[in-house]
Amino acid sequence: MIHSASFFGLFFMLLNGVFGDTDEVKSVSVLEGDSVTLNTDVTEIQRDDHILWMFGPQEVRIAEIHRQNIYIDATGTIFEKILQIDSQTGSLTIRNIRSEHTGLYKLQIIRRGTLYKRFIVTVYARLPVPAITQDSSQCSSSSSNCSLVCSAVNVSHVTLSWYKGNSLLSSISVSDLSISLSLPLEVEYQDKNTYSCVINNPIRNQTKHLNITQLCQTHTCADHRSSFMMAVAFIVPLVVIAVVAGLIYRRNCKQPNKGNTRNEEMHYAEPAFCTRPLQSMAVFTEDRTVYSTVVI
Repeated sequence: MIHSASFFGLFFMLLNGVFGDTDEVKSVSVLEGDSVTLNTDVTEIQRDDHILWMFGPQEVRIAEIHRQNIYIDATGTIFEKILQIDSQTGSLTIRNIRSEHTGLYKLQIIRRGTLYKRFIVTVYARLPVPAITQDSSQCSSSSSNCSLVCSAVNVSHVTLSWYKGNSLLSSISVSDLSISLSLPLEVEYQDKNTYSCVINNPIRNQTKHLNITQLCQTHTCADHRSSFMMAVAFIVPLVVIAVVAGLIYRRNCKQPNKGNTRNEEMHYAEPAFCTRPLQSMAVFTEDRTVYSTVVI
């Protein structure tokens, strides 16, 4: 009798361990745009099984199976047209997942007891290939080093790193905010080692290899200075000519020429009124009005 009681007690404990109140948490990482399946680990759903999927801290119902009938409650929500539930196992698939689908998913299985599972899903943005450029602001003809910058724009939850072969040289990380990252590196012009810049998140990485011969030329600094001097030599005369022309134009506008009045030699921006000397004539006793010729 004692053995029978012990047996039933052990059976009850095992039954609770499988179908009782448990709370398992599993972390799932996925890239934006991919699909992810949250598994129930149920081989086959029985007729009286009740499978319920909920999302978020408020545990909003998004899908369920009751008496082998499938219900998806996603109309008008962020899950509209992207949820699929397996009729045999009750597993939930999210297609074309986006960042707003990041969060807590809760599974409730009612089968001669209640089993709970929790999934913390993190959706990561797709990674860009990092860009490697020469830092011309650090250019110096007397230096034997080449200054480089590796950068990536609009990224979050990533780490940007420089590697020399397989050895990590430096790195910088960003967590929540979507920002632009840049990481400097100095190498010698004649360096024959292999360098690479890597951007990665917990599930993916992108690598850009450094071509020192292409980016680091010994004449690069001289080219920068030469280009600058050519630009100065071209621009300065134009500025001087423009200033002189402006002064001449301004002087002519304010002081019209009073010398030769021939039309072909007079250049004014606005009309100038000049009087022509009167020819000698006999003086009459009565007053006469003499009109001067208007030269425009």
